[in-house]
Amino acid sequence: MQISSRFTIGTHVLIMIALQGEKTKVTSDFLAGSVGVNPVIIRKTLSQLKKAGLIHVARGTGGAELAKAADKISLLDIYQAVECLGSTGQLFGFHDNPNPACPIGHNIHNVLDGKLEDIQIAMEKEMSQTTLKDVVEDTQKRMNLESVS
Repeated sequence: MQISSRFTIGTHVLIMIALQGEKTKVTSDFLAGSVGVNPVIIRKTLSQLKKAGLIHVARGTGGAELAKAADKISLLDIYQAVECLGSTGQLFGFHDNPNPACPIGHNIHNVLDGKLEDIQIAMEKEMSQTTLKDVVEDTQKRMNLESVS
């Protein structure tokens, strides 16, 4: 099972805003064309990013812009804005009713809970060390290389 595409869509959207926002009005239709999804999905993502304080969205005429400098937005910020981890905040869901009469079912939480928490902490630590500025710069470098070829 994969983590949903909400995180990569959110990151794509923010890179587009960072790179194109000075040159053109960044609307949900414009973003949807790049991401390759329905504008409704983009509007929901923009709403989540706005609620998290990462972007401003102009009403009426549309258009989005970063609310913070790109070096002040981490991949973890984006992830936390768009992924739905529920009230537990846990990345890994657990089946609700392991059988307590089964030796494995009885012990599964003791075996996995700490390990899964450690994995989530490591992932979040890594995400917090990469900024939107980092991925924007990498994107720009790749675009520049392609235009030279």
